[in-house]
Order: sequence, then structure tokens, then C-alpha cells
Amino acid sequence: MRSFSMPKISACIAGFLVLAAPALAASPQTIPGLPLKLPAASDTTTWTIVVLLTLLTVLPALVLSMTPFVRILIVFHFLRQALGTQNTPSNQTLIGLGLFLTYFVMAPLGAQINTAAIQPFEQNRITITEAIDRGSVPLRTFMLKFAREKDLALLTEIAGLPRPSQPSDLPMRVVIPAYILSEMKVGFQIGAVLFLPFMVVDMVVAAVTTSVGMLQLPPVIISTPLKILLFVVADGWNLVVGSLLKSFS
Repeated sequence: MRSFSMPKISACIAGFLVLAAPALAASPQTIPGLPLKLPAASDTTTWTIVVLLTLLTVLPALVLSMTPFVRILIVFHFLRQALGTQNTPSNQTLIGLGLFLTYFVMAPLGAQINTAAIQPFEQNRITITEAIDRGSVPLRTFMLKFAREKDLALLTEIAGLPRPSQPSDLPMRVVIPAYILSEMKVGFQIGAVLFLPFMVVDMVVAAVTTSVGMLQLPPVIISTPLKILLFVVADGWNLVVGSLLKSFS
């Protein structure tokens, strides 16, 4: 029997709801055999369903490309590798912490988008196009704040666009990849700095075990508990998370 993946099923459900939305908006519907009537929906409700289904489809890409999630996850990965704890903390734990830290950073921006675009759209004061234009302004400002000028210039040149008078004139297709490149660079820089103290511990332990003739005992067996102890005593999670959040202020 042919199996269907979850993305295909979700796409089929989304397509069915989008196609059925105009029919539901035309008049109240009755489900046969059930005493249930679907109320007539307005144009705003129909567009809201379309927008929500679209956002659910592209939500992972939006979280990865337009929020601090990339930088946070890269730093956590380097930290775990530097500690030498293999899969501890687990990927699910780090991703969950990264998502909530991303929400913490993006909450004020979300409030601005809600005030400028979502609420006026729900009140039928603006169209869906105007809502998207208004909502993209705070998001573009946030990404341009952390995007390097070098990355913006590179993508502008590759796209064949004229040099803008100000960065806010750049389209999102230039701003988003430039922001991702800048976040990856910063994440690697922070990860390299995190590696240095733990690398010193590894070198000292390796030198000591070699000098005393403990060749049959791998240095990592001794250095890993020492690195974990050093990290706990220094309250490492508080320092790392605090530094990450302050870097977005």
C-alpha cells in the first residue's frame, strides 16, 4: 500500500480548505446527519484562513531565516562540542531552549507587527497586501540591524540591483540571505571563543597524562569531567545565554 508523508497530507488539507473557503463564505452550510451549521464567513475570514495555512507551511523556514534562532543554535552546538558531552544536552532540549529564547527576543517585534499590520487587517481597515507591507517593515529593520554591510553589498551585486540610497530600500530577497550569512558568521565567532578555555583544559590534561606516563588512559576521560566541573562552577549556562541575549539588544 502506498504511504503518504505528513507534508503531502498537510498540503492536501490546506488545498481543500483554500478551495472550500469561498463556498463557505457564500452562505451557511449544513453538515448532513449533524445538527451543525457553519456560519457565513466574511472575506477577511477567508483571507485569514489562507494566510494562516500559508504561514504554517513556511513557518520552519521563517524561524530559521528571519530570527536569532540560527545564531543561538550554532552557539549551543559549539558549546556541546567543546564540553565533549556528545549528545548531552539532547538536540530536542537545545532546540526547545533556542525556540523559547528566540521568542523572548522577537516578542517586542511581534507586538509591533501586531499593532501595525494584524489588528488593522482584522478590523478591515487595510487589505492583505497592505498588511504584509506594514508587517515587513519592523522585520526588515531588525534584520538590517544585524546584517553586515559586506554581505548586503555582495548579494546586491549578485542580484544586479542598483546601489540603494539607504539599506531600507533593499528588497527582502537581499536582506534575508544577508542576515543569515551574518548570523552564521557571528555564531561561529562566539563558538570559537567558547572553544578556547576548554581547549586549554584538554591541552593541560593531555600534557600531564603524557608526562606521568599514563599512555593507556585517554586524556578525554579526565578532561571531560574537569570541563563540566569548570562550566558548572562558572555558571556557564547563565553566562552563555545572557551573552547571547545581550548581543541582540
